[in-house]
Amino acid sequence: MSALRAGRIRTGRLDLLPLLVEHADEMALVLSDPALHTFIGGAPDTPDALRSRYRRITAGSPDPAVSWLNWVIRLREESCLTGTVQATVSPSARGPVAEVAWVVGTPWQGRGLATEAAAGLVGWLSGQPVHAVIAHVHPDHRASAAVAAAVGLAPTDERHEGEIRWQRCLSRD
Repeated sequence: MSALRAGRIRTGRLDLLPLLVEHADEMALVLSDPALHTFIGGAPDTPDALRSRYRRITAGSPDPAVSWLNWVIRLREESCLTGTVQATVSPSARGPVAEVAWVVGTPWQGRGLATEAAAGLVGWLSGQPVHAVIAHVHPDHRASAAVAAAVGLAPTDERHEGEIRWQRCLSRD
């Protein structure tokens, strides 16, 4: 499989824009609430740390068989960034698998933006050579579990670092 590239994805209210280093300053504000780290650990990044991380991410995976795909979520009606979605596409015995994640800044939560963005991402992945989509969700993170369920992922019995593996097989014609 050749490397995939993140392209612009449009949903009803959102534009998912391929991540750029230039997004770091605005995203540092979006992601500044320490509560966002309740289930994933760590602390909010400074703009400089986020710029450094975005430089590494946008350079791409050092493994040519793995694609790092990252987007910022732009809410069109407010003309602002509100979060991120990502997919890491890796080979597996049954075909490429996309491990996805999402985060929406605290001020924009509770409006269905994470679900809309994740649905846009999974819809886009459905058009790519991807066999399955997986997400790892902390067992106590009800909002993230609701997003996973809304985009067609189902919980499995598998655990990864204490998180539940959710999965959806994508049909291939």
